[in-house]
Amino acid sequence: MSNLSKSVLVIAGSDPSGGAGIQADLKTLTSIGVYGMTAITALTEQNTKGVNSIFEIPVDFVIKQITCCLTDIKINAVKIGMLHNVNLINAVYQTLSNNKIIANEDIKIVLDPVMVAKGGHRLLEKNAIEALKDFIKKSKPILTPNIPEAEILTGYKIKDISDMKKAGKKLLELGASNVILKGGHLETSLLTDVLIDSKNFYSIETNKISTSNTHGTGCTMASAITGYLAKSYSIRNAFEAAHLYVNNAIKTAPKLGNGNGPINHCYNIT
Repeated sequence: MSNLSKSVLVIAGSDPSGGAGIQADLKTLTSIGVYGMTAITALTEQNTKGVNSIFEIPVDFVIKQITCCLTDIKINAVKIGMLHNVNLINAVYQTLSNNKIIANEDIKIVLDPVMVAKGGHRLLEKNAIEALKDFIKKSKPILTPNIPEAEILTGYKIKDISDMKKAGKKLLELGASNVILKGGHLETSLLTDVLIDSKNFYSIETNKISTSNTHGTGCTMASAITGYLAKSYSIRNAFEAAHLYVNNAIKTAPKLGNGNGPINHCYNIT
């Protein structure tokens, strides 16, 4: 039984249906034994069938949420998800910088560059892409894009593992300290996730599971990586543990909803 001695601050949007966003983040962190705190950036009208609308939390209130956590409870890592506009991106960077999170090498920042929902709803304004790139350059996070997000950030079309490697190196050039590129969108029988840094390329392959229950897998993967980093795992060990966690959560999905169903974040504690 974990004593939840490590903590993670999650800055992301909310999914009322519980499969993605803040809700998935908290379930993931709890299930791997890490205390989770949240700063909610947006409320969504969302379920397994897709995102219908978004209510943006005022930027100043997002910052208040972040600040009240950072000035009270020690954090070991930060996970950032949905940052939907330029003002929010800039304000989050400034707040983390003011609170000496950016410059603290002991506190890992994981940025999951959420851009488009599975159903196609845009979660990042088009004019905010350059601001997000600037955030990456200045904060040097561990970046966890899926293939469509990596294509937007790099301008490369990714069709195979070689393209994933090429895009990963480009993302490192943008400023990421490490890149974990999620390969679920490739049209192959194997699912390949890759970890890239300035010197190494490491991949994990598992058989792709034929299922529609994959809602929130990106959020969950990023949160699991963050949680394991908070527990002092190396980046490679965190990557391996998170990949296994998501794989098992998909295999044991509860088969809920009428669209892309949620995965089982709590398979290891129930």
